[in-house]
Amino acid sequence: MNAATRRTLATARRVLAQLRHDPRTVAMLLLVPCLLLVLLKYMYDGQPRTFDRLGPELLGVFPLLVMFLVTSVAMLRERTGGTLERLLTMPLGKPDLLLGYALAFGAVALVQAALASALTIGVLGLDVAGPTWMLFAVAVADGLLGMALGLLVSAFAATEFQAVQFLPAVLLPQLLLCGLFVPRAEMAPVLRWASDVLPLSYAVDAMGRTTAQGGVGGRVLADLAVVAGSALLALALGAATLRRRTA
Repeated sequence: MNAATRRTLATARRVLAQLRHDPRTVAMLLLVPCLLLVLLKYMYDGQPRTFDRLGPELLGVFPLLVMFLVTSVAMLRERTGGTLERLLTMPLGKPDLLLGYALAFGAVALVQAALASALTIGVLGLDVAGPTWMLFAVAVADGLLGMALGLLVSAFAATEFQAVQFLPAVLLPQLLLCGLFVPRAEMAPVLRWASDVLPLSYAVDAMGRTTAQGGVGGRVLADLAVVAGSALLALALGAATLRRRTA
């Protein structure tokens, strides 16, 4: 194992140790998406077809929102508390730090997606035409995208309140334009063009196609690749915002 790998793993262990001593954050990460899906199920208790349509799409949206909020605040604390400055004076590269965070919150995203997928399919009875593992894979990718976007926007906030303010600024436009409320093909051209460059559109599209179509189609894989690529791009941009000195 080379030095860079050891530094990345050490960072991931530190972040996971911090989460282990913060049960409220862990509960928010793991339980809130599940509770929101249960609420959605009983909102449409008499309309199972509506739940079958909205359930999988929101299975990707809810974890993304929660991961975005938690990771943006967590990284901001590192920046403003002096931890980041101290870490970067050590032989710890920016990619090591960001990859460590990605590994730690990626592990959380795996557990989060497993719980939410098992609940939605097993307990809430979501009807899925495609393979359940693909639904799980898209849910994990959505959680990782939320994590990467959260790490990125933390660079532009000075306080935790400002970090929270980025949620409506960054994610709500994507939520409105992703096709959840109005099919993207029926939007005005300028809105449709905007939705085509927003990663949440592809996350919702992948979830919808996985539940509606049997097998794994090329379109679903393409959507998943866009979501994963967007997460990697956000991580790369986040690494570029890390500075040796904090304000």
